[in-house]
Amino acid sequence: MRDEHLAEDAVQEALTAACSPSNEFSGRSQHKTWVFAILRNKLIDTMRARRRTINASSLEGDADENSVFDRELFDERGHWLDHARPRPWPRPETLVARQQFWALFDWCLNALPESTGRVFSMRELLDMDIAEICRELDLDANHCSVLLYRARTRLRTCLSAKGLETNDALG
Repeated sequence: MRDEHLAEDAVQEALTAACSPSNEFSGRSQHKTWVFAILRNKLIDTMRARRRTINASSLEGDADENSVFDRELFDERGHWLDHARPRPWPRPETLVARQQFWALFDWCLNALPESTGRVFSMRELLDMDIAEICRELDLDANHCSVLLYRARTRLRTCLSAKGLETNDALG
């Protein structure tokens, strides 16, 4: 529930119902389970009741939000502003190709020696600078650069061997 007060009311009603003499606990389950079942049913009843009613103040709030939102997206004639104009979505086959690329890239990255893959991931995926990587892994800068070179070379070789072409990488 998004309304904290309604949730509190539902809990209070559930506890009141559980303590009322007309609602006797039969002992077929744990007492806690029985009380939570009452609470669950009260929450469901509250949500059903809310669905059937409309709060007028929430409609007014939505109208204000929409008008501010509309002013940020549309001009006075209702046309898209240049910065807000929807961009074309990629074609589904492009998205599939991207997913395949990242699966292939992940496979090639995991095929690297552990230290080489770790240095590459820290540099290119975590965007750490070489000094940070050297401190973290206790390497000198020259060795770190060599590992990065080897990682890039092996990744390029692996991706090419698995069928990726230069045009694929350029999009």
